[in-house]
Amino acid sequence: MAARAQQPAAPVIGFLSARGPDDSAHLVQAFHRGLAEGGFVEGQNVRIEFRWAHGEYDRLPALAVDLVTRKVAVITAVGGDPSAPTAKQATAAIPIVFSIGGDPVDAGLVESFNRPGGNITGVTLRGATLMEPKRLGLLRDLAPNVDLAGVLLNPGFAAGAQQGRDIEAAAHAIGLRVVVANANTDDELEAAFASLVRAGIGALLVAGSPYFDTRRDRIIAFAARQRLPALYPFREYAVAGGVLSYGVSITDGYRHVGLYTAKILKGTRPADLPVHQVDRFELIINMRTAKALGIAISDNVLSLADEVIE
Repeated sequence: MAARAQQPAAPVIGFLSARGPDDSAHLVQAFHRGLAEGGFVEGQNVRIEFRWAHGEYDRLPALAVDLVTRKVAVITAVGGDPSAPTAKQATAAIPIVFSIGGDPVDAGLVESFNRPGGNITGVTLRGATLMEPKRLGLLRDLAPNVDLAGVLLNPGFAAGAQQGRDIEAAAHAIGLRVVVANANTDDELEAAFASLVRAGIGALLVAGSPYFDTRRDRIIAFAARQRLPALYPFREYAVAGGVLSYGVSITDGYRHVGLYTAKILKGTRPADLPVHQVDRFELIINMRTAKALGIAISDNVLSLADEVIE
């Protein structure tokens, strides 16, 4: 009993996410896998304090300050690009491991990929925000007879402006007309749905955005009501009932965040851990949804799939 009493308390991880727990369960599992690979298991030799913003980014600063006040050993800032700068602003002492969709150097988070500097490092999924032209081409393959496609874009997302320019250029190159609907709040999302219906679109492209990730069920339901061939940025959309998704593997990113968190808990400095770029891309087709909506999937698109959900 005396030996157990002398054992140090388990370190505490502050898990700060711009998303919500319901839409992040599989990502938390991937984070746990990374931690376990690094030798840490929640409830055994580490504790985790979860803080969720549920897509409401203005809640993040108070959540970050709360974790700092609790003197956690490390903060993981995930669930969308706003989490990382919020955590960095909250502390210059506690190590931070982030996952973002953009370029962490451009965002001012790190000095360089190889030498992050300071108390912060992490993972970038920046390929996710550079793939809109590729996704638009896949949408054209999915719905070759459609001449007007709708694009759901979040102008409040850091990469939103560049995504919009890339989509417009790609659409012009392949001769596809597009109408862009912007949404950054729930009211704007409903207004965007209405505007796309009025425009008479024949297909839908959903651009990458943490906000859209937290509202994916509503977006998928809209596409189903309108019986639209739709293409989404991540696998979780296809698993939730979206027709097709193409993008980087978010679960790989969260697993790596777990690995880096474990390294830091063992004493490695964030400045000595180069920023990791996720480079695994996956094309997922939900054939069950496609059949239910009467959407034909060509053999060409099927041949590209990494996974087909029957």
